[in-house]
Amino acid sequence: QVQLRESGGGLVQAGGSLRLSCAASGRTFSNYGMGWFRQAPGKERDFVAAIRGSGDTTYYADSVKGRFTISSDNAKNTVYLQMNNLKPEDAAVCYCAATRYCSDYGCYAFPARYVYWGQGTQVTVSS
Repeated sequence: QVQLRESGGGLVQAGGSLRLSCAASGRTFSNYGMGWFRQAPGKERDFVAAIRGSGDTTYYADSVKGRFTISSDNAKNTVYLQMNNLKPEDAAVCYCAATRYCSDYGCYAFPARYVYWGQGTQVTVSS
């Protein structure tokens, strides 16, 4: 089993930056692909970014490409989401999740392919 806990959310002005962290415990972190999803009020849960367990391949939603960067530190069993140039439409509860099954974009972007989820961290962007 894997336990995930997000941190780093908060309030930031439009154009600012936040760095989210997701700490994993219970299983070897490098055996899992990791994804970030977000859900705004009244909206569906959307894919944001993912990284393979090896750390050699990353995937991004078009809405965040060029602004967000996902990375991992296997020694710390932690995955990060660096969010730059934040926009009001980025405001959401952000969740990290773990999967052992994915090898391409279509799989990583599909929430049902993830079996472990964190509790979420709130990102608020003021204009």
